Amino acid sequence: MGYDLQAVIAGGEALRGVARGLPAARLASVGQGLSLMPMTDALFDSVADGSGVGALGFWRLPGGFEKTLAAWSAGGPVAYVEAEFFGGVGEQRAAVWDDGTVVLGPLHVEEGQPFQPAGSPISQALRRLGVVASAGEDEFSAVGLDRYRHGEAWID
Repeated sequence: MGYDLQAVIAGGEALRGVARGLPAARLASVGQGLSLMPMTDALFDSVADGSGVGALGFWRLPGGFEKTLAAWSAGGPVAYVEAEFFGGVGEQRAAVWDDGTVVLGPLHVEEGQPFQPAGSPISQALRRLGVVASAGEDEFSAVGLDRYRHGEAWID
């Protein structure tokens, strides 16, 4: 079975506020007061500036969208995350913006590489957003990102 996610994650109220100006944006609540905005094809097309994929090494971060994320972070930290796994093998990427600048990452763990002692890129980003994990779980599980296997399932 596979797992894929490309999404913006931030505080629920803050993300709802900025998403109002994006008709293609769809939001889903995740745990601990956060919301997730999957990078659907429609959203990608609506926010891309025509320059291709962004310069931070993400697969699906539209060109120029990192400036939008930086602007959104004036209202609190905003993460962009990507994960793609199949049969337990895959990659993760994450970055967090706060107050207009990148404050974490971009982090990247390639196929076959172990996660750092600090956790996976996505767990580190979630921690930066204020997520607290219980004993025996990571931040990824703590907010329920393992609930669906595909990003668009959050909004189906």
